[in-house]
Amino acid sequence: MPAGEAAPARTTWREAMRAALREALRGDPRVFLMGEDVGHYGGCYAVSRGLLEEFGPERVRDTPLSESAFVGAGIGAALGGMRPIVEVMTVNFSLLALDQIVNNAATLRHMSGGQLTIPLVIRMATGAGRQLAAQHSHSLEGWYAHVPGLKVLCPATLEDARGMLAPALADPNPVILFEHVGLYNVEGALAPDAGPVDILRAAVRRAGTEVTLVAYGGMVPRALAAADELAAGGIDAEVIDLRVLRPLDSGTLVASVRKTRRAVIVDEGWRSGSLSAELSARLVEEAFYDLDAPIERVCSAEVPIPYARHLEAAAIPQVATIVAAARRAVGRP
Repeated sequence: MPAGEAAPARTTWREAMRAALREALRGDPRVFLMGEDVGHYGGCYAVSRGLLEEFGPERVRDTPLSESAFVGAGIGAALGGMRPIVEVMTVNFSLLALDQIVNNAATLRHMSGGQLTIPLVIRMATGAGRQLAAQHSHSLEGWYAHVPGLKVLCPATLEDARGMLAPALADPNPVILFEHVGLYNVEGALAPDAGPVDILRAAVRRAGTEVTLVAYGGMVPRALAAADELAAGGIDAEVIDLRVLRPLDSGTLVASVRKTRRAVIVDEGWRSGSLSAELSARLVEEAFYDLDAPIERVCSAEVPIPYARHLEAAAIPQVATIVAAARRAVGRP
């Protein structure tokens, strides 16, 4: 490490997100946080713990249990010049605010000919792995990635958890920030000066030459673990972290597949009508003649996510199923 540089500090994914919230609240008086239990309770996943005491109830607001009401209030506040951060406890509950998000937040800038802007950030927990059963564990990111007018982000690393919020708040369009429940306790090193990150492009998390593993959010660590296991067996895998689901960065994905000539798409959503299907279609449209094998998809089982731990694990993508798909793609099952 060069002399004078501060050593990266150990932190958790949850703490990195909290640091981003604190920085946003300190840096702009227009920013406020609201949602169910974000204040006195400290957030359902403890992300906002301590912020009420630091910033007070005007900036950290507990809301009634009405997603339609408080998401709508966030849209109104954004239209009025504020920079609201709205926390929805889980993506499943966001369906109660679907009209507000899809019919209002996503459309008003377009319908006003650009006269109205909606600088709103909606944070949602998503994903399975914590035995929270079907009404708290689904991965519906692909639904929102279908909607023009929204930007959809899925941080997977500490740097992205820390750095995606600031550029999201600066965007004139509504941004949905999906936080996978399985990442909150992930611990690692984060530079003290970690700042804003790019929210337009995918990232190559591991370079490789034989097969491309494509993942986002909570599936990125599993794709990286699968790449390690494949390397031990002599298969060199590249790992792409999509990071941004809308707008999709097809360029990074296609460039990787043109190099490796094989693709495995890992998506915690259900296979039917999924984001993995959209990615497969784009690869076929843009890189069909570069492929040496059929595209493999590793998705969740087409069932509501079970509560029992062994059934939950069986229903969602695991390292072993990713490895098996990659081996099929390279012809070494």
